Amino acid sequence: MFLELLIAILFGVLVGIFTGLIPGIHINLVSLLVVSLSVYLLDVFSLTSLGVFIISMAITHTFLDIIPAIFLGAPDADTALGVLPGHKLLLQGMGYEAVKLTVIGSLFSLILIVLLVPLFIKIVPNIYQKIQGWIGWILLAVVIYMILIEKGMDKKFWSLIVFSMAGILGIIVLTMPNLKQPLFPLLSGLFGLSMLIVSLSKKVEIPKQRVTEHIKVSKLDAVRSLTAGLSVSSIFAYLPGLGPAQAAILGSQIMGRLGTYPFLILIGSINTVNMAVSLITLYSINKARNGAVLAIREILTSLDLNTLVLFLAAILFAGGIATFLALFLTRIFVKIIEKINYSMLCAFAISLITILVFYFSSWLGLFILITSTAIGVIPNIVNVKRSHSMGCLMLPVILFFLL
Repeated sequence: MFLELLIAILFGVLVGIFTGLIPGIHINLVSLLVVSLSVYLLDVFSLTSLGVFIISMAITHTFLDIIPAIFLGAPDADTALGVLPGHKLLLQGMGYEAVKLTVIGSLFSLILIVLLVPLFIKIVPNIYQKIQGWIGWILLAVVIYMILIEKGMDKKFWSLIVFSMAGILGIIVLTMPNLKQPLFPLLSGLFGLSMLIVSLSKKVEIPKQRVTEHIKVSKLDAVRSLTAGLSVSSIFAYLPGLGPAQAAILGSQIMGRLGTYPFLILIGSINTVNMAVSLITLYSINKARNGAVLAIREILTSLDLNTLVLFLAAILFAGGIATFLALFLTRIFVKIIEKINYSMLCAFAISLITILVFYFSSWLGLFILITSTAIGVIPNIVNVKRSHSMGCLMLPVILFFLL
């Protein structure tokens, strides 16, 4: 049994490498495939082993998906906001440091969340009952605050315009019937292609990348980031329709103005904690908040305490491996990107994302990609924060709770 579980973890880590590094290949797709083939897989593996495979893959994915987001500009819903400060560091020759900061957030928050599992099991279901009716108003307050902190009436106006345009587009896209992978063209345009096009227009060149083991982040900033990541994403994991991107926005506002380094730690923390806490929600209130955990519920039907402990142990093991993998693979990315003309890399990334969007979502996906890219360029032109483009997810969620 131990050997079978070990194989399941290692295979999950291996598949997590591919889902993390290849844009458009999401863990939900693989999880659905596992559920579909479970009748045949059960001839070889136990139900528990299939669950261990899925959760190991999912955790590995959260450590690695920031790499293509920073180096290729191809974000998903969990890493969209991380592209902005991450790409900024890449252009300063610090792409490795950008990834390493998210890995630090992922690893330390993962250890902390496992240690705090008994506390979460006891108190968070009560929080879930109390906060659910107010989440729409909380998010609305966050949006208003984000707009008001922009300096000058012009920037406030354009922030509202960007948020509204992205939000309306998000509502249209997320309510389209039979559209596969709706978030991929939506987020790739708002945060990926728009950034790459701006870089091309400015003839940006990637400087020589440094690889250092020393990153200067104060202990206070690191603690603030981890605290925000743990607290906000733990609450958001219990609420339908909300994910790491919204949690990052709220967490950064609650903790005050975070610098680039602490914000990347926050992104890594939220991304991983959200996945880990989703397991606790499945155990404590039988709610699945993402595709991977939903697949586990489909396979196991119920989650007992012994299986939860086993899954948490698998998470720690997979997370430890993923930490070394993320840093190792980033070193490879750094060496490659130094030898490639950045304009050619941008053109390649744009072409790759466009092809993948067409593959997953056909002509409709391309239309969404073009529209979202046009909106995504606006913040750079009018000099407001790109995070307002997260209205594509926040406005639909706000309306879901308030209407």
